[in-house]
Amino acid sequence: MLTHNLGYPRIGINRDLKRLVESYWNDEIDKAKLVESASALRVLHWTKQKEAGLDLVPSNDFSLYDQVLDMTLLLGAIPERYQELYQQENDKINSYPIDTYFAMARGLQDGQHDIQAMEMTKWFNTNYHYIVPEFTEDQTFQCLSSKVFDEYEEAKSVGVVTKPVLIGPVSYLLLGKEKNAPDSFHRLELLDRLLPVYQEILHKLEAMGVDWVQIDEPFLAMDLDAKSKAAFSKAYDVLSEKEDLNILLTTYFEGLGDNTELATSLPVDALHLDLVEAPDQLDPVLNNLPKETALSLGLINGRNIWKADLEKANGTIHQAEQIIGADRLLIAPSCSLLHCPVDLQQETDETALPNEVKRWMAFANQKLEELDLLKKLATNSLSDNEVAKLKDHQADIADKGRSKLVNNEAVQNRMVQLDDSALNRNSPYAKRKRAQQENIDLPDLFPTTTIGSFPQTKEVRQWRADFRKGKLSKTEYEANLKEATQKLIKKQEEIGLDMLVHGEFERNDMVEYFGEHFAGFAFTRNGWVQSYGTRGVKPPIIYGDVHRPDPITVRWSSFAQAQTDKPVKGMLTGPVTILQWSFVRDDQPRSQTAKQIALALRDEVADLEEAGIKAIQIDEPAFREGLPLRRADWDTYLEWAVDAFRIASTVVEDKTQIHTHMCYSEFNDVIEHIARLDADVISMETSRSQMELLDAFVEFEYPNEIGPGVYDIHSPRVPDTKEMVTLLQKAANVLDPQQIWVNPDCGLKTRGWEETLPSLQNMVEAARQMRKKTKSVRT
Repeated sequence: MLTHNLGYPRIGINRDLKRLVESYWNDEIDKAKLVESASALRVLHWTKQKEAGLDLVPSNDFSLYDQVLDMTLLLGAIPERYQELYQQENDKINSYPIDTYFAMARGLQDGQHDIQAMEMTKWFNTNYHYIVPEFTEDQTFQCLSSKVFDEYEEAKSVGVVTKPVLIGPVSYLLLGKEKNAPDSFHRLELLDRLLPVYQEILHKLEAMGVDWVQIDEPFLAMDLDAKSKAAFSKAYDVLSEKEDLNILLTTYFEGLGDNTELATSLPVDALHLDLVEAPDQLDPVLNNLPKETALSLGLINGRNIWKADLEKANGTIHQAEQIIGADRLLIAPSCSLLHCPVDLQQETDETALPNEVKRWMAFANQKLEELDLLKKLATNSLSDNEVAKLKDHQADIADKGRSKLVNNEAVQNRMVQLDDSALNRNSPYAKRKRAQQENIDLPDLFPTTTIGSFPQTKEVRQWRADFRKGKLSKTEYEANLKEATQKLIKKQEEIGLDMLVHGEFERNDMVEYFGEHFAGFAFTRNGWVQSYGTRGVKPPIIYGDVHRPDPITVRWSSFAQAQTDKPVKGMLTGPVTILQWSFVRDDQPRSQTAKQIALALRDEVADLEEAGIKAIQIDEPAFREGLPLRRADWDTYLEWAVDAFRIASTVVEDKTQIHTHMCYSEFNDVIEHIARLDADVISMETSRSQMELLDAFVEFEYPNEIGPGVYDIHSPRVPDTKEMVTLLQKAANVLDPQQIWVNPDCGLKTRGWEETLPSLQNMVEAARQMRKKTKSVRT
């Protein structure tokens, strides 16, 4: 019985990857140092996994930015706009084209080049973002990068024989988008051109002595049409043509469902199942599994931080063992540990994470220890010390269920009393709009605003760190925040923005900040998880019933509003996003937790309105992310997710404007539910997709107001006014201009002032030109 891991957090125990890559971007280190330091980080990770007792340690799961972008480079699918840059770089160094790689992820604007980044979107239903491959009808592929081979040899040189990880050919194509191609063209038509490159990669790995290769095909857990199913059969008939190389085919985040027969028929050596998300799939798979195929059981939750019930997991192992035998079993986490923080032992601040709650948890390194303990339990090879360790482990799980920290009678009573009266605004949107026009001074056409946060410079982050460490008094800290807020209000006025924000300088993260102020939450000091590139988040931990002891944002919103005559939005994170971007308790339905959060936010919304805040934004960027992967499960989720937003937002009077923000979402298939949120204004990411997301709002005739993002804040590029006017014109061609707001596509927290100010100035000028143009056409 082998143990293996699908992937290890590449962020580093102290966010080493972030510091390393950003040092390169800031010209503080050169390519040689970047390559050397990245190698050291990989070696550290491989060694840690080997020491934890893993039989199969993954390689090629490390990435300087994103694993899908790594595959794009490996397969030679570099879009045309980067080809000149690639050729220039390749001619100079004849090795891994790091600058081209980062330009694809972030765009490039350096005086010589002005290249837009590739699109970025969510990795299935997680908060990880990947770079979307682009495919043309005449797309070609070639084995371009040596990364997967180099890293195998690198690990071998330090005594770790690894299992290289690849994204499978069908999932790779399905993760991408067709570009500049006729509507009749589908990217799966490229499979015949792609498979020879995969064959070349596998043959080379086999020649290097690789025993196992992991091929991720997460789309096998999705709803598949006939074309996609046929593509899987064709792909693995071709890729099975090898002799000594074993293919471990992995699925995760959901069960195989009606794809069970397809998945078990593929000629691979082992099949991995996520038995945390979908435990019911085990029996059907066991009944269909060919006699020569091994089975990998994903029993340790790779997406949450609670300790695994090892005795329950052992029961699952023995269930499978009785049917196919122990020699055909592998055990593993449910998915890559990319989605977990690295090491719980880093958490030593009991004020943030009480010891009682910490006892219930396991981060990536602890999950590897759980896996080793589980194998020894399953094989009856526990030492006396390990028997005691297992007993303590299971006792911690039992204590969690009994803890008084988890249950709050007042919250539970409020949930019982919750009824449909909390779900509706006083009046329909048309009537509210008139009241809001009278209450809020805004231009008739193309009002401008931002999404909320402004650059959190190193100085601002240092204030927060010094305050936490006691180096800065509360009075000094708050004086700094007030000064920063006052300066920002003045800057926004000078830029000419119509609806302002307070900048959120007091906040560390849009979800973590609320977690720190809600009861029922704990939080970490070092529990970083990669969101995209070098962007990390520290998800709060929901361990018990949620409520709001005191107002959270009212003070800072009121202070900002007192500095200006222009309206300043109150800024909140919505209940679904707080749920999705937290580590959620696993002892009650997620819908119940979402509604508890919504009630806490409802109190905050009411207090903001009472304080004189005329517009309140309740961000829900994770709304679509929360969708189950199977459409059959959508309606249940959408019902409670919409209800949660409405519980939070409907407490206000008609004159108070409710905004929401969503990013990196395909809205076409859920547009009716987006409309049911009944927000007065929705802003969203549309710049990287060149406004194509607006098609959903047109076909549905969305009634309320829309702020399509006109520039990409995830790139350091400064778009010019002409570029933004072009995007706004696209929006005005499909929407009533009176519906359109003008804003960036997301918050500006991660950007620098040198990019932010000129971008916003260009944005405001674009709005002015559109107002002038629209009024001219009307007259």
